[in-house]
Amino acid sequence: MSPKKEEAIKVQPKERKTTSGLIRDKSRTMARMVAAVGKVLQKKGYAGLDAPSIAKAAGVDKKLVWTYFGGLDNLVEEYISKRDFWKSISKEEIKKITETPELINQNDINNILQGLLETLLKDKVLQKIIHWELGETSKTLRKIADKREEMGEGLFSIIDKQFENSNVDIRANLALLIGGIYYLTLHGKNNGSFFCGIDINEDKGKERISKAIKDILHRSYEYI
Repeated sequence: MSPKKEEAIKVQPKERKTTSGLIRDKSRTMARMVAAVGKVLQKKGYAGLDAPSIAKAAGVDKKLVWTYFGGLDNLVEEYISKRDFWKSISKEEIKKITETPELINQNDINNILQGLLETLLKDKVLQKIIHWELGETSKTLRKIADKREEMGEGLFSIIDKQFENSNVDIRANLALLIGGIYYLTLHGKNNGSFFCGIDINEDKGKERISKAIKDILHRSYEYI
């Protein structure tokens, strides 16, 4: 084998290693940029979400917003998608829902709704995102909401079958429960005030709401 061929063989592994390193660096940079959206959102609110602010928080050139994500909307969408509660439902729960739908019962639905309540009470960023969705008109936010509906449809279609022979409109019941959780948590965390004489920021108030969720579901399932 000629010296030139031997040299080429030695160089190739180094080139692959360099390429791999660049891919890892890009992945880390993108992750920093996505995380930076949350930092800016917490500090400045949704009105302050612009490319320069996000790039500064991530410690990168603002041009990377377009180079890596194709624009600000895509970057914000990536962040919101990662923080969405319905995507955080455990893989075990999703597997159970999709593979054994006949085993889904009120306890499973209750656990999901209780998880939503707990998450929204604790997650300040998620609170801001929901508040943002309620107060702004945006293609990005609409896209996220539509995706959330698509995910929920898989669960709702399974639950619907359980109520086919009853007079219970389970979707309407769940809409009121989920909407109530959204509003009560946002109202309590933003205003710190009572609602119907209940302070959801106090353990006693939260327990009352938690029990009401469980009771409403139980009454719905009594009719099937």
